[in-house]
Amino acid sequence: METSLERLSKEQLITLLGDRERIIREKEEEATYLKSLVEKFRRLAFGQKRERFEGSSDQMSLPFEAPAEKQQEQAAEFEKKKERLRSTKKTSHRGRRPLPEHLPVEEVELYPDGDLSEMVCIGKEVTEELDFVPAKFFIKRFIRYKYAPKDKFSENGVKIALLPTRVIDKGIPSAGLLAHILVGKYMDHLPLYRQIQQFKREKIPIAPSTIEGWARQGLERLEPLYDCLLEDTKSMGYLQADETTIKVLENPGKKSCHLGYYWVYHSPLNDTVLFDYRPTRAAKSMENMLSGFKGYLQTDGYPGYKKTGARKDVIHLACWAHARREFFEAMSNNEKTAQQALTYIGQLYQVEREAKEKSLDPVARKALRLERSLPVINEMAAWIKEQLVIIKPREAMGKALLYSANRWAELSNYLHDGRLEIDNNLVENAIRPVALGRKNYLFAGSHASAQRAAMIYSFFSICKKYDVNPFKWLKYTLENIMQTNHKNVRNLYPQNFKNKA
Repeated sequence: METSLERLSKEQLITLLGDRERIIREKEEEATYLKSLVEKFRRLAFGQKRERFEGSSDQMSLPFEAPAEKQQEQAAEFEKKKERLRSTKKTSHRGRRPLPEHLPVEEVELYPDGDLSEMVCIGKEVTEELDFVPAKFFIKRFIRYKYAPKDKFSENGVKIALLPTRVIDKGIPSAGLLAHILVGKYMDHLPLYRQIQQFKREKIPIAPSTIEGWARQGLERLEPLYDCLLEDTKSMGYLQADETTIKVLENPGKKSCHLGYYWVYHSPLNDTVLFDYRPTRAAKSMENMLSGFKGYLQTDGYPGYKKTGARKDVIHLACWAHARREFFEAMSNNEKTAQQALTYIGQLYQVEREAKEKSLDPVARKALRLERSLPVINEMAAWIKEQLVIIKPREAMGKALLYSANRWAELSNYLHDGRLEIDNNLVENAIRPVALGRKNYLFAGSHASAQRAAMIYSFFSICKKYDVNPFKWLKYTLENIMQTNHKNVRNLYPQNFKNKA
């Protein structure tokens, strides 16, 4: 009986075998790609997520107290150890850094024991240590005296001293307390429920809803200043943009949270940062900031930036740090090719380090890049073209090569101006506090709450860039913003506060 294979022609058999080889090849490529993904995620995993202990079901009795003779041995050993620590010779060192002069000093005078009446003081030795007293709560009581005219028929009425402007009208928290709460949550990543424990330890009963209301009203006072920062950022000619997620509790009755986004804009030339909350990651979310933007826009590879970057009045810059990351993650797939790519990129960063070490101005920095970086970029471009012929696009290395090849013009655009950065790392650094914060307070209570958090993240990021004490800045700003007119409100920016610190 003739089989189905025997009925096939020679050409059909060749085609069938070719299809079989193609399928096997594709499966091998897919297996290689999946293996590289496994290696990538293995590197990202820093340790076990959970440690499990399963002991024997037979529970043994445990002693809770050492025998008397053992306790005596421990006591003797304890005294010996203390004596040994007292007699230990001091190790030699270069000397410690002097304590800051701006700190208050509490002097404690110590005199020798015994009768000193027949002795005369010949000098003194001074030893300093850095001490700490936990933050304390206290009541600030305003006592306003009232005066009435002696002549009861006088037209002058009763006079009373004016009460200083308060952050929350008829509320009990001062600007200092509000600043402490907000710095604790958004700078030190202490959720409000943990801060409530501080009040409880001091026997101060504060309801959770009350402290949440204080935080909300304190943030609302910053809205006029944030609006100015928003408009000023829109007018910047060079912005770095990135985005990060924030969970938002849209409906307290729902178990799941909405995933919103902080869109972050950093101006490298002015060292200012602006966080803008939007419910989605859609490209239209950038319109609030970038609808009329003109100048240099530097981003990662997210496709949402393409439309803005393609406008004729915008020069789009890509990020070499992201390109480098792609090659590094493809190392397990093709180590030799990855090493070559990383060598090229390392040469580009060496030029940047040299420019920074020499403190070159933008003109000299551009000249150095054209002399040293441009030849490397041209050589790397030719090399990538050669590799794309050899390496299949489905492989991890193929994807890394295509990532750079598809953005080559944007990656090279930083050569146009010495004021431009080679990567987007500065804006990524500004985002890090959000990542730390959301691990602690987990989510924002509403979309409005997420936007209020965006305001304080903006100003605290600027405080960090200008080395400004965030508590002192926020306390001063809350005390003065309601009395400041629009003409002078920018004097309250953290970068303008440094002289007051």
